[in-house]
Amino acid sequence: MLTIPQVNSYWLLNAHIPICLLPRHIVENYLTNPTQENLNLFHLEITKGIITNIIPSKTNPSLQHFLNLNKRIILPCFVDLHTHLDKGHIWERSPNPNGTFDNAITTSKTDAQHWNFHDVYQRMEFGLKCSYAHGTKAIRTHIDCFGKQAEISLEVFTSLQQQWQNKIDLQAVSLVTLDYFQTPQGIALADKIAEIGGILGGVAYTNPDLDSQLDTVFTLAKERGLNLDFHADENGNPNSISLERIAKAAIRHEFAGKIICGHCCSLAVQPLDIAEKTIDLVKQAGIEIVSLPMCNIYLQDRTKLETPYWRGITRVHELKQKGISVAFASDNCRDPFYGFGDHDGLEVFTQAVRIGHLDMPYGDWIASVTKTPADLMELPTLGRIDIGLPADLVIFRARYFSELLSRSQHDRIVLRKGESIDTTLPDYEQLDSLMV
Repeated sequence: MLTIPQVNSYWLLNAHIPICLLPRHIVENYLTNPTQENLNLFHLEITKGIITNIIPSKTNPSLQHFLNLNKRIILPCFVDLHTHLDKGHIWERSPNPNGTFDNAITTSKTDAQHWNFHDVYQRMEFGLKCSYAHGTKAIRTHIDCFGKQAEISLEVFTSLQQQWQNKIDLQAVSLVTLDYFQTPQGIALADKIAEIGGILGGVAYTNPDLDSQLDTVFTLAKERGLNLDFHADENGNPNSISLERIAKAAIRHEFAGKIICGHCCSLAVQPLDIAEKTIDLVKQAGIEIVSLPMCNIYLQDRTKLETPYWRGITRVHELKQKGISVAFASDNCRDPFYGFGDHDGLEVFTQAVRIGHLDMPYGDWIASVTKTPADLMELPTLGRIDIGLPADLVIFRARYFSELLSRSQHDRIVLRKGESIDTTLPDYEQLDSLMV
């Protein structure tokens, strides 16, 4: 078992680091003999919790305290761009009997009768404990905000945001259908999101009033200086074109803020020429995409007693080839929308690689759960490894991606400011009192 030196200054020797997560000056000056997976060996010096030096492994530094990693992979802490912490961990109380999207919505609405402050707090905190132990540094969570639930859940969020500020950076996104913003309650919600420094968001359904709904949302966001984050086209209907309409609205409003669109599943079942037109609009509008591989493969193309033939995710390769940022994230966890999950960024990446064929080559896809979502959340010091940044790192036993994605990495070491943390996961028994 590896042990991190308990001193103010030490070296991590012979660490395999993905090239795409290093700054340009390190790559240009010190790149030696990268692997076919774009990993390169480096020595890292950590002093008082800060990365103070990065040098090629062929260099022999003068050192007193060190740990030889023997090619083990090091990543920056994960960044989880799209989650639903307020819904999480209700499966035992409210399972989805047929696994469909429609039933997930119905079941979740029924379970909301339990969503008082204590219930939401306990479940959200449980998710944060899992995320922290697995090595996540930042999370954006969508929060159901219809009616009085907004007051309850946003109060829980702000409380946890304060309590966890030294461990996890938390961002909140409102989650309502877009027609809600046509009401006085919706306008009040936009004001509340601005008050807490959140992101304005909602579910965009293709309907005759979508353009006017989007005009309202974009206007509310511009007036309050808010970024936008939409759920779009989470279905397998080729006629679902919310993403296209969002892009046109962004162009129409000359929107200068950040726009994230999640899911965008229907793009993958549309003819390629049609999809490419939408992708071009997305690029023009400056929209970035987050794909949710585990939840989408769980819900999409699910029909009783029929074998699914579609993987559920959007056209991640085509989007990225157009220069559009693509991130992957956890989405739902142990609730009617996804019966599994553990808030683990490595699991997200592992499943994304398998479902989306992100290997051969791996390229810079590892950035999709680290650097890319950090940039989309406007957290420029996260998701990368550089001199002067805090040593918030995850050390794996695996030496190559082929090892990292093949065997459980439950024995990973998570560093926060250069010190290893307790990676013991919270026991599910902590939630038993809520599952009555």
